[in-house]
Amino acid sequence: MVNEKDFFREATLRICGSLEIEKALWDCLIYIRHHIPADMIFMSVYDPVTGAAETLAKADLTGGEICSIKLTVQEQARHAINDIISSVESTPRTIRFHRRDIVADHFNEHPVMSLLSRMMDSPNASFMAIGPKLEGNLLGGISVGNYAGDKYTDEHLRLFSLLTEPFAIAFSNYMRYREVLRLKDILAEDNRYLQDELRQQTGDEIIGANFGLKQVMEMARQVAPLTSPVLLLGETGTGKEVIATAIHNLSPRRNGPFIKVNCGAIPESLMDSELFGHEKGAFTGALFQKRGRFERAHGGTIFLDEIGELTPGAQVRLLRVLQEKEIERVGGSAVHMVDIRVIAATHRNLEVMLAKGEFREDLYFRFKVFPILIPPLRERLADIPALVQYFMTKRSREMGLVEVPTLAPGAIDKLMNYSWPGNIRELHNAVDRALILGRGKPLVFDDIGDAVLNIPKSTPTVNNKEMSALTDAISSHILHALDAAGGRVDGEKGAARLLKMNPSTLRTKMKKLGIPFGRKKSS
Repeated sequence: MVNEKDFFREATLRICGSLEIEKALWDCLIYIRHHIPADMIFMSVYDPVTGAAETLAKADLTGGEICSIKLTVQEQARHAINDIISSVESTPRTIRFHRRDIVADHFNEHPVMSLLSRMMDSPNASFMAIGPKLEGNLLGGISVGNYAGDKYTDEHLRLFSLLTEPFAIAFSNYMRYREVLRLKDILAEDNRYLQDELRQQTGDEIIGANFGLKQVMEMARQVAPLTSPVLLLGETGTGKEVIATAIHNLSPRRNGPFIKVNCGAIPESLMDSELFGHEKGAFTGALFQKRGRFERAHGGTIFLDEIGELTPGAQVRLLRVLQEKEIERVGGSAVHMVDIRVIAATHRNLEVMLAKGEFREDLYFRFKVFPILIPPLRERLADIPALVQYFMTKRSREMGLVEVPTLAPGAIDKLMNYSWPGNIRELHNAVDRALILGRGKPLVFDDIGDAVLNIPKSTPTVNNKEMSALTDAISSHILHALDAAGGRVDGEKGAARLLKMNPSTLRTKMKKLGIPFGRKKSS
């Protein structure tokens, strides 16, 4: 007689010793075969509703393996199996039921045991099976068998029945682990699909890559294979995010995450939490642990737009990320290593911020290793026709237009003669506005034409005195228009209409000249 406690303990340690169920089955088989005739062991599930049976894993003397051997039980056999499962009562000599436990010898004609023989392709083998309870409609089965056809005794049944609960635990853990792996594969596939979609929309098509942005793209290709931080400089709306995306897509990290962070849009009180994460209970409202943007970018690239808006504390922690590749969550002391590539962008003059003490000098020189200056649209006028065509095609498709509208005669000349203070973003908005107002007719860009500055291709140089007089004249002209309009900038009777300018362009000009408007004027 085998000691039940020793058998149960040793077998359970092997059954529950690994989430790799094929290894657990093999370890269990090697142990129990010293007490039970066993050359093979396998794990199966059966759905009594559909009659589908599947072997999930098996092991023999050569080792264990994950498998998926699926069989469909015939209608007649299905009813017989369901009756056997529900009855749990004594049967003829060769098959006996003890609650959830089954013992059988040479039962090829029995519906359950013939199914086992088919699954293992062993028509002359003897089997013994137990059925641990599972969640849902599925029924689980753990079966052992021997090829010699040796009969299983009451002692064998007694020992094998002891393992029902350990096998139930292992069965449940594996089914959940299997579902996690399935969802992980789906997530990975979806991520690859979305990355391909993003590359098609932003990475593969950069307007002006061979013209106005040719030098920028050459620099992007040079730095993309490296891990060095990159600093993108340029006015608002020049397409810094597009260049950052291109660098990521050209790098070895292209299959990793690309996390975009607008530092200027994050409240100062939440800056550290958003970037570096926080532990549960770190502050009021921290009801659970949260990973920050840097952790989410692990294995990929993080794009920090408007880096000049970072708080002093965030600048210190960012410097640590660049130097040590490690972070600490807010409210935590554990160090988390991160493998990331940092791309930063700003439209502000960081050297002026250095002089004012608003930006750390050591952080600035970290990013200055490879700065890329993106030219404004007024310096790459040759790209305007291609950009307009691209925006027209894209927006027409999004708006559901049957055909892409054409351009009215002289429209491109109007666009080429405009200064575009809002750069590509302003051009995009202008195309959207023209498509909405055009209603399928050729696009004319009348509002842009009224605000043409007619800048000559070769602007003559002027001295400081002449420039000051010109600035004063422009300011005086705008102020007279504001007085006539009662202080209003836009609208039917606004100053923009009197000056025949776009309201946003007028506001930009007033801001540069220091002319107050809106709330500032009221105060």
